[in-house]
Amino acid sequence: MTNKKPYLKDLKDGNVKVTLMIMKKLYKDRNKIVYTLCDKSGYINGKINDRLKLEPGQVIEVEGVKDYILDISNVKIVKDFEIEDYLVSVERDIEEIMAEIEEISKAYITSPQAVKLNDYFFKDNEFLEKFKRGIGGISMHHNYIGGLAEHTLNVMYLTMVLCDRYDCRRKELAVLSAKLHDIGKIYELDYNGPFKYTIEGELEGHIVIGVQMIDRGIRDLGVPFSDDFVRRIKGCITQHHGKLEYGSPKKTNMEESFILNFADSIDATMNKITQLKESTDADNWSIYDKRIETKLYL
Repeated sequence: MTNKKPYLKDLKDGNVKVTLMIMKKLYKDRNKIVYTLCDKSGYINGKINDRLKLEPGQVIEVEGVKDYILDISNVKIVKDFEIEDYLVSVERDIEEIMAEIEEISKAYITSPQAVKLNDYFFKDNEFLEKFKRGIGGISMHHNYIGGLAEHTLNVMYLTMVLCDRYDCRRKELAVLSAKLHDIGKIYELDYNGPFKYTIEGELEGHIVIGVQMIDRGIRDLGVPFSDDFVRRIKGCITQHHGKLEYGSPKKTNMEESFILNFADSIDATMNKITQLKESTDADNWSIYDKRIETKLYL
């Protein structure tokens, strides 16, 4: 097996030699193709001569000059590698993240019907393994192994704070919805190689998949749930993107879905800002980011 050294995060600007995975082909820039490249420590865009026919999933040894982008002069295909070295992963220990998720859950998810629905998912080992490895997105935010759990924790925390600060009438529903809002991503996104959408993800998306998972859970449990509880949980998941143009089937129209949407948006935005900070020196402009629709002076 290859000995993966150095990692992207360890590289200084200037001449570099490193092995990276091709995550995505972006666009052509004169006689070069710009790709998103990565190892488990992070991402960088790299420019490679367009005569080379490269595909996502390939691992390449590259030599070039690193700045905010990697200008590559030499490329060699690597065939013997450990895929775990090249899939970007959350920095925190995943079990610490899960422990914090459960701490908030125990404080706010307490009614019998809420506990039953929570446990249907979060006491199922098969679901948990997918959830802990899940990613938050392909490129938008939390696009790394463990990103789904990290994003879920942050949205639960922000939801908790907003509920307490503004005395939300249905705090339990809001926090449980925050915990379940992105569970559909375990089937929407493929995170076992170069991150991409599954067929199910392309056709339905995580909101529809998530609502289907809730329906399946309620049927499988076979115990009484109040109509209001089911409507509101499914309503929060359906509405959590806030607006139709952002992919929500319905606009927000409940107190708890507004809180969930704000919490989700804050965490997704701040995650992108954090990523930009990591690749930008202080007192400099970052690259333009499509999600936040600006470059940042950092």
